[in-house]
Amino acid sequence: MIDSNANILLIYTGGTIGMIENNVTGALEAFNFSQITDHLPELRRFKFQVEPIVFDPPIDSSDLTPIHWQKLVNIIETNYEQYDGFVILHGTDTMSYTASALSFMIENLDKPVVLTGAQLPIGKLRTDAKENLITALEIAADKDNLGYSIVSEVCIFFQNDLIRGNRSTKVNADNFNAFRSFNYPNLAKSGIKIRYDRSKLLTPNHEKKVRFHYKMDEHIVVLKLFPGIPQNIVETILDIESLKAVVLETFGSGNAMRSDWFLEALAKAVKRGVIIVNVTQCAMGSVEMQRYETGQQLLKAGIISGFDMTTEAAVTKLMHLIGFGYSREEIIVRMRVPLVGEMTRYDEREEG
Repeated sequence: MIDSNANILLIYTGGTIGMIENNVTGALEAFNFSQITDHLPELRRFKFQVEPIVFDPPIDSSDLTPIHWQKLVNIIETNYEQYDGFVILHGTDTMSYTASALSFMIENLDKPVVLTGAQLPIGKLRTDAKENLITALEIAADKDNLGYSIVSEVCIFFQNDLIRGNRSTKVNADNFNAFRSFNYPNLAKSGIKIRYDRSKLLTPNHEKKVRFHYKMDEHIVVLKLFPGIPQNIVETILDIESLKAVVLETFGSGNAMRSDWFLEALAKAVKRGVIIVNVTQCAMGSVEMQRYETGQQLLKAGIISGFDMTTEAAVTKLMHLIGFGYSREEIIVRMRVPLVGEMTRYDEREEG
């Protein structure tokens, strides 16, 4: 049920959704978001209040860094008590990274933080921006019979689907259905009505206070394996002095080459204190290193299973845990268990 008394904060970071076409040059330009109702008059029909905050200047999502995530967290923290929900307008290219990062940076969240965007600018006649934005705002204002927000987590709404932010991946650069959650069901589906799957939503503890975390450590690399990857390239990356963690994108259910040089390079990095997390290159499925001999060799080398986490979730979770200042041992424990629904399970067989 949409709360007619709700106050929603609309945060525009940049991206295609906030662009209009210059009538003279034909170039896309960001419009003044304080005049958003001029471009989206449907907002006047909402009974609840929508207040905008705009990044100045707007940021292309390809240029976003943890500094911008910290800025978003600060905006949400500063305005947390005054607003019932938050909608973040964001470019699509790195939206999954931002959604994943925010899910770890805001602890005990009990209000909706909905990210959305568009594949076509809001000024285009056949845009997806209007439906995405209007529905995201409705989701942010939806409450149950007790007056609590129905959604109490960081999520992405795009093309009729509400998905958990740290389960999302951008899969399409051309079509409106840009995002998918391969390893976790959708949280809601928008049609004539918004149909929530309440069993899949995170349940907040209203007795605990929300906490905001800002420290993120960027000394991480994603290493994607491919047949014939050169030894000197792998060893050079793993030998980087400032390197603290690696997200290793492996084949299938967590397999990799059995070359002595490769396993020795991994073991050497682990011994030096580098945390290496194994995630699959496959869009769907989970890492199960105990299944095949190649995966077992990775276990022996000290590699941690990322189970069914996305690369985006693994990267931002490591940034958060390392930035928080946990010991290496504590980070390993926390990487193996879900903190905010970013992975499905913890397999005791992976402990070794």
